[in-house]
Amino acid sequence: MRDVAVVSFAQSHCTTANLHDDMAEILLPVVREALARVELRRTDIDFYASGSHDFFEGRTFAYIESLDAVGAWPPISESHVEMDAAWACYEAWAWLQLGHGDIALVYGIGRGGLPVDLDQVMPSSLDPYYLTPLHPHRHAIAGLQAAATIEAGITTEREMADVVNQSLTDALSNPFALKAGAPGVEALLEEPYIASPLRQHDTAPVGDGAAVLILATDQVARRLTRRPAWIRAIDHRIDTHYPGSRDLAVLESARIAAERAAIMAGFSAAHVEVAELHSEYSYAEPLLTTTFGIENALVNPSGGPLAGAPATATGLIRIGEAARTIMQGRATRALAHATNGPALQHNLVCLMETSA
Repeated sequence: MRDVAVVSFAQSHCTTANLHDDMAEILLPVVREALARVELRRTDIDFYASGSHDFFEGRTFAYIESLDAVGAWPPISESHVEMDAAWACYEAWAWLQLGHGDIALVYGIGRGGLPVDLDQVMPSSLDPYYLTPLHPHRHAIAGLQAAATIEAGITTEREMADVVNQSLTDALSNPFALKAGAPGVEALLEEPYIASPLRQHDTAPVGDGAAVLILATDQVARRLTRRPAWIRAIDHRIDTHYPGSRDLAVLESARIAAERAAIMAGFSAAHVEVAELHSEYSYAEPLLTTTFGIENALVNPSGGPLAGAPATATGLIRIGEAARTIMQGRATRALAHATNGPALQHNLVCLMETSA
């Protein structure tokens, strides 16, 4: 296995619907910032990988527009995933493992704030025969999973409110957050339900934004930055696509991904100091920490998705934020998690550390 590290991370502000800039205009400043941090040019990049979702733009192959930000001529080696860019990071890591190059740039561009009605978009990810025609609104299945999590004794509505309060408080120090504050647990519990037991604040505010990671191998990483965040393991697993066939309080795919990553890394989630979790609903944090066996780690110190979720960049940002704690010397080991699909169906776990 080749040693691969995150050497640079940059992101844009998460904003409400950006009707002024196209995908390339949102992404370009972030690409420039990520490259400048490690004194690279676009011509130094061996491979580009991206993640986005055409459904948010309402047109096919919308992601092609984002290539204007990285320069597709002369021809480049490039790939795209129609999902969260955390999986583009996985693809870039695998590409580097094959020895085809030494530097990869990964980007995610999220336009989740663009659709007039996200409830028209989200059902398209469900079973096309049995669930999509029922047209559940985007929080309905999450509400079922939240109820199952409470019934299983994993969390409570008060703990969910506490998660939100802590996330928004932490986000006060995050200049990229869409939402921040310290509302207080009691005030949150007085809010009405939108999909019992979920209240509006229990859901991540969806917005527009972009994120960029640069990965490098071995000696190249050491040359580019003083303290690389070495990816010791990355694994992803998926549960069945039909929520009714699962126990929604049990995340089998997340558990297996964490176990496989721990074997590869030589340390488990229980031994990290920071965990950035892709928790777009408040109940997801206690459910994931229980699944991973996280006890003493600082969870979502950036505020996490509950402070802003730029759609298909949200999971990639978890990897970037976790890596940044290592690169800045605030942690020696960190975990990043990303998810895709309804009710935490598809889960990715990335374990990083500082030592080479």
